[in-house]
Amino acid sequence: MTGLVGALRSHGLRIGTGETVDAARALEALGLGDRELLREGLAATLLHGPAQRAVFDPVFDVYFPRRVGGPDTRAAADRDALRERLAAALAADDRAMMARLAVEAVDGFGGYGSSPGGDGWSSYQTLDRLRPQTLMARVRDGVRSRAGAGEFTDRLLEDEVRARIEAFRALVATEARRRVAERRGRDEIARRAIAPTPDRVDFLAAGQAQLGELRKAVRPLARKLATRLAARRRRATRGSIDLRRTLRGSLSTGGVPMRPVLRRRRPVRPELVLLCDVSGSVSGFSDFTMLLVRALHEQFSKVRVFAFVNRVDEVTGLLRHGASDPTGLQDRIRAEAALTQWHDSSDYGMAFGEFAERYTAAVTSRTTVFVLGDARTNMGDPNLAALREVRERARRVYWLNPERRSLWGTGDSAAPAYAELVEMHECRDVRQLGALVARLLPI
Repeated sequence: MTGLVGALRSHGLRIGTGETVDAARALEALGLGDRELLREGLAATLLHGPAQRAVFDPVFDVYFPRRVGGPDTRAAADRDALRERLAAALAADDRAMMARLAVEAVDGFGGYGSSPGGDGWSSYQTLDRLRPQTLMARVRDGVRSRAGAGEFTDRLLEDEVRARIEAFRALVATEARRRVAERRGRDEIARRAIAPTPDRVDFLAAGQAQLGELRKAVRPLARKLATRLAARRRRATRGSIDLRRTLRGSLSTGGVPMRPVLRRRRPVRPELVLLCDVSGSVSGFSDFTMLLVRALHEQFSKVRVFAFVNRVDEVTGLLRHGASDPTGLQDRIRAEAALTQWHDSSDYGMAFGEFAERYTAAVTSRTTVFVLGDARTNMGDPNLAALREVRERARRVYWLNPERRSLWGTGDSAAPAYAELVEMHECRDVRQLGALVARLLPI
């Protein structure tokens, strides 16, 4: 139990001592006779929302496995026979049989290494040899013959078959992970071999599916940040203490400042400019940040967004009209904005120069500028003078860099040179972005 809780904490789940005690009591009450009932009981006591199940379930499978060791008897694996049995189990949606077949598949096709007991187990190798995705037509026909479905349900039927195949793939991954955990230790596998929650996924390593999950988190995160910004603005509006007027007023009370006098601030909403690199793997980071700032637009008097690869163009209108379809944002920007000239590689120097030449009116003494990008210039001129001009016109300039700080200055990275001009922050995942936005956004 304590190992399970420690592994969940290492993935960012906030679990206190009280919740751990509650989970232990649930374990005592439910017992170990029904594994799925125990899973639900521990999830109910330890988790704070359904989004955390994506981490909890595989960690639970490591610490409370379905079985220990391999099959009782080992026989030569017959691939064709196993595929036939798998197709029948998928057609019948027999989860118990699918679980047994996953064990047999990993045992027969997932082992690798030269030692007698094997060096490890691989779900990728298992699925590559078994290829369950090629059973789609056979399983669909089996389901149709069982249910008597007509042609008008083919689309729904295919979605159901895909879901069953994905469930089997997950069972294979769980079985391979369990066997590796028995050999290398549960704690290490639970921390290293389980995908993190979406807010801890590295922007530069996120795939399309993970980016889709991140886009779903834009509006909840925006609401939370908007609440924080509004609270900061209310506190700031009250103003700081005016020491001279406070001391002058204290003369009537013998020099004791009984009634502090505050400097009143004019409640002026600031302006915001985003300058975003949308090339390569950085585009996912810029995409998410643009959507987040768009969701916060009511907190500012004006928000303007500029995108660049080696040319820069304003995309504020595209972002505004495409907020309802965030998945196609990058395609719209690429199709409708002029971002490249001669080549498709990012060129910060050329982009900064064009921005300073064409869009200087967008930056005033009330403007806070955020630059989003990895500062990799492809060995081009970084054009520090253009960035310095933007900094001199703006109220503040911040740079959010999605690369690990230890990589700044390596290869074609001009991050150290840019960091001498503007304040640069490492921003690799949603958790860091939310903290930085809450702290750096003007009020």
